Amino acid sequence: MPDIAQEHFPVTTLPEAKLDALLARHAMVEAELARQIAPETFVKLSRELAEITPVVDRVKAYRAVDAEIAGLDSMIADPDPEMRAIAAAEKPELEARREALAHEIRLALIPKDAMDERNVMLEIRAGTGGDEAALFAGDLLRMYERYAATQGWQAELISASDGPMGGYKEAIAEIRGRGAFAKLKFESGVHRVQRVPATEGSGRIHTSAATVAVLPEAEDVDVAINDTDLRIDTMRSGGAGGQHVNKTESAVRVTHIPSGIVVVMQEERSQHRNRAKAMALLRAKLYDAERSKRDAERAAERRGQVGSGDRSERIRTYNFPQGRVTDHRINLTLYKLPQVIEGEALGEIIDALTTEHQAALLAAESGSA
Repeated sequence: MPDIAQEHFPVTTLPEAKLDALLARHAMVEAELARQIAPETFVKLSRELAEITPVVDRVKAYRAVDAEIAGLDSMIADPDPEMRAIAAAEKPELEARREALAHEIRLALIPKDAMDERNVMLEIRAGTGGDEAALFAGDLLRMYERYAATQGWQAELISASDGPMGGYKEAIAEIRGRGAFAKLKFESGVHRVQRVPATEGSGRIHTSAATVAVLPEAEDVDVAINDTDLRIDTMRSGGAGGQHVNKTESAVRVTHIPSGIVVVMQEERSQHRNRAKAMALLRAKLYDAERSKRDAERAAERRGQVGSGDRSERIRTYNFPQGRVTDHRINLTLYKLPQVIEGEALGEIIDALTTEHQAALLAAESGSA
């Protein structure tokens, strides 16, 4: 009897030595956690265990299924026609399961971006379109805030410059939660909106834009900042973006002289808190600039991939008259604009972008293997 199932479900090769090392590491971490160890070591190992356990479970399941298939192969070689028929009937389902597990394992073994688990600094700036662009920037900020809530993250507006008719000329928010950068990093770029503004009497559709920048929160160890490279000025809070007007100089402007990057923070009444938030944003900007420089060195390789991080790249269009959202990088269109703007269906776009990115990484891994 020809083994047709084998033709449809080819055996997937996995790096067995790497899988063995992963299983050994999992067992070692479990053994360490069962001993008396320092609290900081316990926390570190617990995080590692939580990270590798899902892939270890898949490896064990994959090998169990592989063993079952080997058993069926023995049955197919049996002279009893009934035994051969039973084995042949069961084998395709098991091979499909093995292939699915192998795919999940390959994805899990892709090298992770070191910043994926970090919190995010989210910058949204109104672009072309005047007042309508500022209103759209406000819509985008609310979209991300609501999406963050669906993920169990915390979102805090840390700086804002209000638009004359509402919305924001510029808004900066901090989004805190595990995996925030992994999910949001593909949102960097130009977002375009097509709709009839509330102030438009003739019903003419306007096109406006806003730019989104997603920066991983950088830590002291990521970026070295010399005090001599900083110029720090204090001033009274107020004007666009000020949430209060007071008589104390609580607002802070930090200038990083070598790069020319300027950060202004005035949302808090405390000068100390404004300075701390300004430094956090400055670190994120400096780290992002370094990442962008490194990415530019691989621009030719990355040009066809999702998530280049190019701020000038038009990545998505929100067309209100047609109720559709189109992500131009992966040619994905959803007729769910209200749900996307509400943050409910944004995850569908983010998941599709993540899948495309993983596919590109898998192809690159296969090409270099």
